[in-house]
Amino acid sequence: MDIACHLAAPDRSGDRLHWRMLTARQHEAEPRAPVLLLHGLASNLSRWSEFIEHTRLANQRDVARLDLRGHGQSTTRRALSLELWSNDLAALLDSGFGDRVEQAILVGHSLGAQVALHFASTHPQRVRAMVLIDPVFRSALHGKWRRVARYGPLFAAAARGVRALNALGLRRGRLPELDLAHMDREARIALQDPASEAQFIQRYSSTWSDLKTFRTAHYLQELVQMFRPLPAPATYGMPVLVLLSTGATFATLEQTRAIAATFPHGEIDTIDCHHWPLTERPVEVRERIERWCDALDGAQRRSTARPTPPRD
Repeated sequence: MDIACHLAAPDRSGDRLHWRMLTARQHEAEPRAPVLLLHGLASNLSRWSEFIEHTRLANQRDVARLDLRGHGQSTTRRALSLELWSNDLAALLDSGFGDRVEQAILVGHSLGAQVALHFASTHPQRVRAMVLIDPVFRSALHGKWRRVARYGPLFAAAARGVRALNALGLRRGRLPELDLAHMDREARIALQDPASEAQFIQRYSSTWSDLKTFRTAHYLQELVQMFRPLPAPATYGMPVLVLLSTGATFATLEQTRAIAATFPHGEIDTIDCHHWPLTERPVEVRERIERWCDALDGAQRRSTARPTPPRD
């Protein structure tokens, strides 16, 4: 059953974290690590609605998806940062599932992948494994995105200015909530016509389209957080699956692949699409993640199996 949940934010700000959990259909003696799905920039948990509808991961484990603070129903006036989101994830694992969850499998797309990487660097003991869909490595950025990363301090200053105006009451009213599953279905219909492909790319990569449904200050802050330097992949000790889009919207595919290859326990797959594999290739992405989790479970069972005692 996919149920809506709320949790008080850990910083005593009065904010409430909104998330949904698909509970395991079968309960085992030793529960498997839950999967926590993290959406991307200017997005919300409905990005994972189709994944949740069809995944078999929930046969043996809980699968949760979260509105990161500042997105969807997890509203806030706090400044957004990787630290804020990581603290929220820790609070969710501590009490959101009823019992404390020692480890989870983090699955993040784009900004969600950056949140997963930051959380895994600061709470490595809480992460069983990670799936990173189009993670962003600063040194692989190309074109205008390299300039955006370089001008991060200016975007941060602009965000502070917008937040100051918001505090004085100069802010937009309630913004429409995105139903990304509906948008994804429309996008796939449009992509069947080559003439519509350019419109799809323009719509899904347009800052102005994002700002129609997302707070300006939040967007500016997310651009800064998106391109922040993170620890080198070689420092992560958990298993990692990296799924890379051939479109390479933010970064050069070859450089991104080379950097991802330095995860000590990593696997890399390529998805033939732009930067939106969950929109363009949802079945392929879901099945690849499911197979990888199956292999992960199999390896864990083999490593914990007791050897058969020798016979006399």
